[in-house]
Amino acid sequence: MPDVRAVFVPEGLEGERVDAAVSRLFGLSRAKAADLALAGHVVVDGKRVLKSERLVAGSMLEVALPGGEVDPVISPRAEPVPGMRVVYDDHDIVVVDKPAGVAAHPSVGWDGPDVVGGLVAAGFRISTSGAPERQGIVSRLDVGTSGLMVVAKSETAYSRLKQAFRSRTVDKTYHALVQGLPDPVVGTIEAPIGRHPGHDYKFAVMRSGKVSVTHYEVIEAFRHVSLLEIHLETGRTHQIRVHLAALKHPCVGDPLYGADPRLAAKVGLDRQWLHARGLGFEHPASGEYVHFESPYPDDLQHVLDLVATF
Repeated sequence: MPDVRAVFVPEGLEGERVDAAVSRLFGLSRAKAADLALAGHVVVDGKRVLKSERLVAGSMLEVALPGGEVDPVISPRAEPVPGMRVVYDDHDIVVVDKPAGVAAHPSVGWDGPDVVGGLVAAGFRISTSGAPERQGIVSRLDVGTSGLMVVAKSETAYSRLKQAFRSRTVDKTYHALVQGLPDPVVGTIEAPIGRHPGHDYKFAVMRSGKVSVTHYEVIEAFRHVSLLEIHLETGRTHQIRVHLAALKHPCVGDPLYGADPRLAAKVGLDRQWLHARGLGFEHPASGEYVHFESPYPDDLQHVLDLVATF
């Protein structure tokens, strides 16, 4: 009997070919991985895929392995994460304020710090639900995005929070500093997002993409940039960055999506100005609504102080 293994595609394999990713995740030769795909034994989000198709981070990858094959090679590393702050902690959940430059969880191709490893190093018990490298993770932030994340500690919390994110009942508030002034100053972007056809690690608005909805409002307008508050209905990879770029107002410091690198250099910013400011949801154990807020980190506040003087 084949041994069916299921893992979420890690950020480090974003844009990787199916055969290459399966080879790296399960310790197989690339030829063997290609044979499994050809035989219909590789499934992504419920659909069989060809060996040459590209993977999207966060997708569910299922592989029917011959008996006796090895486990995935990814495993959490207990390493402290400087600057990561615990905002709230109880028996079921822990809410952290993630610095930029930190991944949500370990992944192939990423050798930097991650939230899961940082919590384990600090002595936190994390839910064992989910793929080994994503234990307790119910939603993610990009490496270059700072702000709030909730991590499940109990199995019940993991199940209920995953369902809350799927059913879009979690309140996610972001602040973004963008180039120019959006018109109108309050609006909703409804545009499907899919993988950019010409770039392995980039996404774009495209008809074949997944439904994506972003609400925004200008909080403050400066001479060359605007500060926006953003609420997400959906949680696609790079959703805010893609939607704002589609409006021709990319996040400051985000050259992947068209931001002016000269402006980023002028204000000393080496990542996108995007911060997960607020997070609210029904507590998975008590059912009471809880809400958390995160102040701007020093690098983003410094940029705001500078642009106010332009």
